[in-house]
Amino acid sequence: MPSDKSRTHVPSIVVRAPVIATVLTPLERIRVDVASSGVFEVLHRGSVDELAEDVRSQEVDAVILSVARYDTGSTARMAAMVREFPTVPTFALLTDVQRSTPHSVLELGRVGVRTLIDARSPAGWSALRDLLTHERSTDVQRQMLGALNLDLAGVAPDCWKFFELLFTHKPYIANVRQMGRHLNVIPGTLMSRFYRANLPSPKRYIDVGRLVRAARLLENAGLSVTSVARKLDYSSPQAFSRHVRCVLGMSPVRFREAYDGEKMLRKFREELILPHVAKLRSFRPVSAQPGWISKCA
Repeated sequence: MPSDKSRTHVPSIVVRAPVIATVLTPLERIRVDVASSGVFEVLHRGSVDELAEDVRSQEVDAVILSVARYDTGSTARMAAMVREFPTVPTFALLTDVQRSTPHSVLELGRVGVRTLIDARSPAGWSALRDLLTHERSTDVQRQMLGALNLDLAGVAPDCWKFFELLFTHKPYIANVRQMGRHLNVIPGTLMSRFYRANLPSPKRYIDVGRLVRAARLLENAGLSVTSVARKLDYSSPQAFSRHVRCVLGMSPVRFREAYDGEKMLRKFREELILPHVAKLRSFRPVSAQPGWISKCA
């Protein structure tokens, strides 16, 4: 039987571009657009209030605030945004020094902005791009796939695709029917193959995987359970609450207290990956195993 192609030859799932929200001067906007071309999606805004609304309502990965545009009248709003959304890094951008610059820099530091990018030279723009790339790499999606890449070295391409879809597809995959559609396999067949391999059900992988993302989002005190349910494509906050109770036997409030993204990711790996590594390395969720007979295949 021909050997499987190396996983490196499997087409990658397209991951959304990181989203950066900004308040900048007109010239800084142009330069940030050039620096981010092909790498980041940039949302230019006119005020800290608009930034805060973006962070609350959209999947924003980082914030860039011009020192020249910082209004000390927005100090309270800025402090609240930094405090309530600790997983969304905020960078101060310096491109020119004015009389108000020292005071603005001190105020930004006081409200919790810890990183100042001095972009008065080309090296500063490179530093900004590197910082944004580094921050993006800490996203739970990247963490998960990075860990799985080590855990599941040598798995078949279709097995890897199952996990890649689980953590990268947008809108989020919520059930076996949707997963089967994206893998081009009948849902009943997919469930049967997991059962025959003596693996946890695909539904269990999907359910716990969704809560990895939820735990990461709930690290941000500024996001309510309702907001997280909407971001993760649940039909309602009540549906999210039912899901948490069904999977973990606890309320969303208790879930938020007990798990952050890292702990939930660890639970996923310890329960669903590490005990089953040997089986997963020979598992074919899309193509039947040699000798298997499935009426649905």
